[in-house]
Amino acid sequence: MKRNSYYSLISILIIVILLVFIFAGETLGLFLTPTIDNESVSADENLITVGISQLGSESVWRSANTESIQKSLSRENGYFAIFSNARQKQDNQIKAIRNYISQGVDYIVFSPVMEDGWESVLTEAKEAKIPVILMDRTVNVSDDTLYVTHVGSDMKEEGIKAGKWLESYLKNRTFEDDTVNIVILKGTRGSTAEIGRSNGFHEISRNHPEWKILEEVDADFTTAKAREEMTRMLRKYPRIDVLISQNDDMTFGAIDSFRQAGITTGINGDVTIVSFDACHEALTMVYNGVINVDIECNPIQGEYVSEVIKKLENGETVDKEYFVEEQVFTKENVKEALEKRQY
Repeated sequence: MKRNSYYSLISILIIVILLVFIFAGETLGLFLTPTIDNESVSADENLITVGISQLGSESVWRSANTESIQKSLSRENGYFAIFSNARQKQDNQIKAIRNYISQGVDYIVFSPVMEDGWESVLTEAKEAKIPVILMDRTVNVSDDTLYVTHVGSDMKEEGIKAGKWLESYLKNRTFEDDTVNIVILKGTRGSTAEIGRSNGFHEISRNHPEWKILEEVDADFTTAKAREEMTRMLRKYPRIDVLISQNDDMTFGAIDSFRQAGITTGINGDVTIVSFDACHEALTMVYNGVINVDIECNPIQGEYVSEVIKKLENGETVDKEYFVEEQVFTKENVKEALEKRQY
């Protein structure tokens, strides 16, 4: 009798569980299988599962970078991509990566908000035998085997290019008191772009004692913050000769401030502008002479990431670093790029 009651209880429990699956299967599916755009992947599809943590959507460049990775790691190309937007918070990225580890993805791709603070979570990924690919930015870790490779730009080289262009442009030009007054709008503190572009530019500026850097200020790669900081600096400094702006979105905010103050920029303007990224809107300003030069930072990195994954799938060795191709744009060479630029 007791035995029959026991089996009856088990039967009831099984029925309850089945009913839960029937009436709440879709909800449970969200937790039990990786999803993107409310789609679930079937085991027989044999797709490569990739967890992607994008640092945010703070700029036109970042949107183009996101589109590139999503297009390359598509279902049509043999991937099942799980995407998360960290909204520029490192904690959000760490949570996303740990979630990918628990789901047992095949690869993790992420663009780190800043360089420090990744040792623990990347160690967890390594212990789970999940290869990590850094995209755009890199990390500062004591053990570089915690990630497989980095795909992105040589940020320090971009800063050097900016310094060398300014060096050539200012040659034989005269300024009041023989001093060139420079202000710098920097990106997110501690990010690869901010560190690399700053170090590269300073490598050149140290050779020019006549270059007086009035102030370097963090503007988080955003238009609004740059506008605020540039307005403040215009009140503080009576003469600014050169603006170094570490991305186009900050440049747009600075230009707004200059215009409101009645200050002209670019070719034959009051202030020379050196910008970074080379998005379409900024290149249009280069063509129109509003921005003097734009140092390209190529966001189209998805194809490179896909190639790395294919090599790893085939058991091939990959390089520790892959740099995308980039140019320096001035009014003289920008027209052709404008015709092709999609972002």
